[in-house]
Amino acid sequence: MRGADAALTDLAVNVRAGTPPEWLKARIAASLDGLAAYPDGRAAREAVAARHGLPAGRVLLTAGAAEAFVLLARALPTRRPIVVHPQFTEPESALRDAGHTVERVVLDERDGFRLTPGAVPEDADLVVIGNPTNPTSVLHPADALAELARPGRTLVVDEAFMDAVPGERESLAGRTDVPGLVVLRSLTKTWGLAGLRIGYVLAEPDTVTALERVQPLWPVSSPALVAAEACCTPSALAEAANAADRMAADRAHLADRLAELAEVRVCGPAAGSFLLIRLPGAAAIRTRLRELGFAVRRGDTFPGLGPDWLRLAVRDPATTDRFVIALAKAVAESAD
Repeated sequence: MRGADAALTDLAVNVRAGTPPEWLKARIAASLDGLAAYPDGRAAREAVAARHGLPAGRVLLTAGAAEAFVLLARALPTRRPIVVHPQFTEPESALRDAGHTVERVVLDERDGFRLTPGAVPEDADLVVIGNPTNPTSVLHPADALAELARPGRTLVVDEAFMDAVPGERESLAGRTDVPGLVVLRSLTKTWGLAGLRIGYVLAEPDTVTALERVQPLWPVSSPALVAAEACCTPSALAEAANAADRMAADRAHLADRLAELAEVRVCGPAAGSFLLIRLPGAAAIRTRLRELGFAVRRGDTFPGLGPDWLRLAVRDPATTDRFVIALAKAVAESAD
């Protein structure tokens, strides 16, 4: 945060606190000596492929996962694209910007925002869903997502937050038995690299080729390529796994503390690096929390959610304890 907001504790952005780590900063800084040369993504592509047990022809490096949504919208012909909501709004925006008419499947709070494969129209030829889903933090079973696959259908699973899930359980990355599967990954959330723009696509070789055709030349910078390769090393993967375990413990602490407030309903069970909560008067409470030093994410910009929803990033227990005190104060004041 900048300027007057610098003193705010940020629970609105889902980037792991304390990142990027010093060793990764050093690797990125060292790459600056090679900026005179054009980027060469072969080593990073091979590293990502090896990390998921795939051939390099199934990997496409992108300028963040957001670029992948734009490439998919431009490259793949689709008659009936479906976006499963609530979720990250960028895939729908990219499809609409490319001239597609997008339909929504909106999951129900009463079902815990969980997917029933039958809710997706049979003739949908492009389906987009997040796992774990932003903002609900729901982790859909991999088998349930695989059931969405059909001949002639592209199934896009946004796994931008999957590396925050211990063991990456329910991930479809590395699967080659699901026809039409496209998995998107990002290094932003775990490694704190939003400003570097690095992500990747895992898909069938023909799909990768189609996406490459509409991708600009040298879309990923040399420092970003170095970061991608570095984050796929065994030591980096071990660090990410440890961070996921800590995140799960910190998330449980946040959920437990929120349960002390009768007015707050936590959407769960949660699997991501954030929680979705519902409480009356959330908009006014969000404003008051800002005055008390905490920024939280409004929920009503996500299709399927209304003004009573907020999304909270998971932080360390001490930060959580301070936040819950502020939240309790804001809730009490709103009731007066």
